[in-house]
Amino acid sequence: MSDSDLIGDAWRVAPATYAAAREVPFALPELPLSRYVTMRDGCRIALDAWVPEGASGPVPTILIHTPYYRRFKLKEGGQGDAIPNAGKFVRYFVPRGYAVVVVDVRGTGASFGTRDAFRSPKEREDAREITDWIIAQPWSDQQVGATGISYPGAASDFLASTGHPAVKAIIPLFAVWDTYADNYYPGGILLKQLAKSYDDLMVAMDHDNRELLRNYVYYQNPDLAGPHPVDEDPDGALLAQALHEHKGNFRQPDFMGEFRFREEPLPYDASFSSASFSPYSVSPSIRPEVAIMACSGWMDGAGYANGAISRYLTMKNNKVHLLLGPWDHGARCNVSPWRRDQTPDFDLLGEMLRFFDHYMLGRATGLDAEAPIHFFSLHAERWKSATQWPPVETTTRLLPAADGALAAAAAHAPPLARAETRADFTAGSGNGTRYERIAGINATTYYADWQPREAKLLGWSGAPLEQAMEMSGHAIADLWLESSEPDAAIFVYLSEVEADGTVRYVTEGLLRALHRKESPAPATYQTSWPFRSYRREDASPLTVNEATRIRVPLLPISWTFQKGSRIRVSIAGADADHCVQVPHGRPPKLTVLLGGEKATAIHLPLRPAA
Repeated sequence: MSDSDLIGDAWRVAPATYAAAREVPFALPELPLSRYVTMRDGCRIALDAWVPEGASGPVPTILIHTPYYRRFKLKEGGQGDAIPNAGKFVRYFVPRGYAVVVVDVRGTGASFGTRDAFRSPKEREDAREITDWIIAQPWSDQQVGATGISYPGAASDFLASTGHPAVKAIIPLFAVWDTYADNYYPGGILLKQLAKSYDDLMVAMDHDNRELLRNYVYYQNPDLAGPHPVDEDPDGALLAQALHEHKGNFRQPDFMGEFRFREEPLPYDASFSSASFSPYSVSPSIRPEVAIMACSGWMDGAGYANGAISRYLTMKNNKVHLLLGPWDHGARCNVSPWRRDQTPDFDLLGEMLRFFDHYMLGRATGLDAEAPIHFFSLHAERWKSATQWPPVETTTRLLPAADGALAAAAAHAPPLARAETRADFTAGSGNGTRYERIAGINATTYYADWQPREAKLLGWSGAPLEQAMEMSGHAIADLWLESSEPDAAIFVYLSEVEADGTVRYVTEGLLRALHRKESPAPATYQTSWPFRSYRREDASPLTVNEATRIRVPLLPISWTFQKGSRIRVSIAGADADHCVQVPHGRPPKLTVLLGGEKATAIHLPLRPAA
């Protein structure tokens, strides 16, 4: 099966159809204009400006801020792509009439300076000054858009938050909204693998350690020879100075360990917290005239899809669109078990072109005549559209019972019972999961070994479905638990058991019990699921062996359970492959209460499949 936008009728004008009809009037120059631009504090920032050849007048610009090199230098006679990160945007948009400016953020690539955080306030001001430089160029029509995958995607939010009047449209692709909850501390639990692996990647790039860099599948070409110097630095002397300054960059395992609680200031800087490098915190400064397309995938890390949805819900006063596909981080893979090929067929560049053409060139694209939300339903293998999120407003309440059954509340009132599981600090979800790609680790087949892993968990299965049912949105596990320890990590998994017994991973939710208190979602992070502040003042230990209600939202998904399949829910107290132990060295016994007034329940946004 395919994720092609040409299948079905979710779009008024399919991205691929629009792209095929769109003229490509210009040529890509052989090399960009490459230079330093000096910032307010004297820091020199390296950029490449790719301007369409043959353009008779000014053109709009797409700006990309990246820590992953604006361009590599190739060894003499070397082969391969010198711009493996931003290259697809350069090669696509420049011939279609957009200048593309790619910037090494300070402390990376050929830029000078050091980094004290992700997307620091300094970087935000750099983006403002780079935009000033762009609109001062003779080839600029005074309009700037921004995009990028992951870090560059969130950087586009920060650019828009400067309030610069030239910024017209942004497409944050696979980008966090809250770096704490969407990425490093999902459910308040630290992802141990992410901090280490991603830190190694950034050290390899920032220090130009090519041997270390080749450990990452994206950069295994032996002809890649470090960051490319700018035009004014033919012998690389300035580049060498910049690389030396990068030695002072922050280190992620140490840095992220400072943020045990969300929005708590650093001990050495009362003005700096996890909010300082999270787009939600600066979103009120984004002008309502800026158009936004939020894009993510169902297997996009630990919470990037939550980030895209919250970006959509929060920025409701803007012209905002939401795209959720069957993808991993960066849409490198179609994650569907029923895919035709691992490479996505969806024309993402065509959809981006349609968006920028609409909001920056004023072209007729069909965008204003269709729903603002498009999402792909797995196992139905089709695109759908919606005018609101969540698209399914009704929920079905299922009750687990002592015999392992899971049935609708109206048909099944389980007797009082208790089910126990002990956290296994050696058990995990494997190495082909939603978590690998965000750490720079290659993954191409997702949850292929889920069935034997899930079989070890405490779980409940429903009766065979009498018809296919679509679930679109966030499932909620409404748990009544007792714990033998004053804290615990709670993992809830949702699976489909097909008629032949095959068990498919659908989605999961995780929460540290310390952070079980729910709070109203703030204006800057709107949700359609239970919100946690993860702040110190809202954290509280459990009372040992006392029944406590804990609602765990599962990560969003659109999945169509087939006729004859069973819906299965399971619970664990650890994921040793990705998360730290909670509590350290003290695996808790978790007791799930079943039946009665304190009955554990699962709420699923289900509707009959169309």
